[in-house]
Amino acid sequence: MNIFGDMKMYGRFALGLRGFLRRRITLDEARETIRRRMAEREANFLRVVERGIFGYPRSPYLPLLKLAGCELGDIRNMVRTRGLEDTLRALREAGVYITFEEFKGREPVARGGQVIPVKAEDFDNPYLSRCYFSQTGGTTGAGTRVSTDLDHLSDGAPTFMIAFDAHGILRVPTATWRGVLPDGSGFSSILRAARIGHVVAKWYTPFMNRDLRASMKYRLATWSIILIGRLSGAAIPWPEPVGLDQAAVVARWAAKALKDHGACLVDAGVSRALRVSIAAREQGINLTGATFIGGGEPPTPAKVKGITSTGARWFPNYHTTEIGHVGCGCARPLDGNDLHLFKDRAALIQYPRQVPGSEITVNTFYFTTLLASAPKLMLNVENDDYGVIENRSCGCPLEAFGFTEHLRDIRSFRKLTGEGVTLVGSEMIQILEEVLPARFGGSPLDYQLVEEEDENGFTRLNLLVSPKIQIVDERAVIMVVLEALEHSSVAANLARTFWSQAGTFQVKRMEPITTSRGKLMPIHVVRRPERL
Repeated sequence: MNIFGDMKMYGRFALGLRGFLRRRITLDEARETIRRRMAEREANFLRVVERGIFGYPRSPYLPLLKLAGCELGDIRNMVRTRGLEDTLRALREAGVYITFEEFKGREPVARGGQVIPVKAEDFDNPYLSRCYFSQTGGTTGAGTRVSTDLDHLSDGAPTFMIAFDAHGILRVPTATWRGVLPDGSGFSSILRAARIGHVVAKWYTPFMNRDLRASMKYRLATWSIILIGRLSGAAIPWPEPVGLDQAAVVARWAAKALKDHGACLVDAGVSRALRVSIAAREQGINLTGATFIGGGEPPTPAKVKGITSTGARWFPNYHTTEIGHVGCGCARPLDGNDLHLFKDRAALIQYPRQVPGSEITVNTFYFTTLLASAPKLMLNVENDDYGVIENRSCGCPLEAFGFTEHLRDIRSFRKLTGEGVTLVGSEMIQILEEVLPARFGGSPLDYQLVEEEDENGFTRLNLLVSPKIQIVDERAVIMVVLEALEHSSVAANLARTFWSQAGTFQVKRMEPITTSRGKLMPIHVVRRPERL
């Protein structure tokens, strides 16, 4: 996007922001909105399909529907007679779906002997007014710019409000430890909170000026949004740099908030929440009465145990940039990764998929967006996650809205996660197979990246380097990887910022690990046994 397009986009955002912030929703309005959207799920789906797919000649879904011999009338009839989820399963069986690689524009859509070229932008909502761009977490490549609309943030506010109410944390003193633009998570969290009258008192950003060289465009956008917010009556805090090694700053804020108010909320990624709890434990701070909310990586039992060891509560959140708030923690959970699926926003089905480079098959998630404000239009789109979907009664207040589907044991079958960011795929593989051999010698068979969890629950990325490679200083290997990430893409640089602070990378001198069939994958993920 050129500078004039950026100015127009941010100008439109500024004009709409004042109205957005001045219009607060009440808890009764949030409840009514959820009930209405649940009652209109099928109608909302058909409306999006009719306008966003059949009413948009360039839709990438049209060729798939044509190959399946499916017209709009057929979909309407199926929804009426079979229901939404069964309709989506039938479409998936007929070849109407998009893989993760296709959705990211890295592979063409291949169905029925036909090859359909696609780009990531082809899945953009054609009727969404662009407000500001954020960057996805890198996932398996260079990251995808996703347009975030104020209507999208507005539509996400009711689910946040009823979730906060269910957990008894609505309008308690709040601090967020999230990034600044181009990482959109900080602003999304703060603006959505302002919409429900939930003021964020402190905004700590893990991005240090020396670590992240943000362009002037992002700096100006950050300043402008904060100033407009303040002029509109929303007390948006200025972001304060707090590195990952300074988690005690957040812990001390929580201690003071607990002393003054008896409760507080810390919004951060899973690993950052763990860092705050460890810092509190080291300083003798009791966090009973505090609640941590976060996502971005699996809240493993080790991480959750570390977070709650100081008396704090843990509240998981499942969010994707493309959809928004997909689910949140149950108020009566079975474990620390038990979430309610927000069925008013998205439909979810599962379908078996073999994990690349292994013999394992998982039931991967396929999402379909139901709200017209979604940045991306998704019809049976694979998102690289899998897990357990179960329908059960829990007695939680969220169940009363019809949110009876629970998501548990959510994992990515291919992404590397750590410190709330994800990265793997083309960028990381290119570093392993080209950059490192060119710098230190050997071949792609001599380098591998292994993800595993250490004894404290933190995710570590171990760079396995064959012992036959002559390396004087192992730290040089890490520096080469970090430098390559810095110059790769915005998303990769975001990952580098977090991982360099956290010391996520470590070098191990050993031969790369092969699969049971003798394959050597550039990325090897060590998981604890879990249900598939």
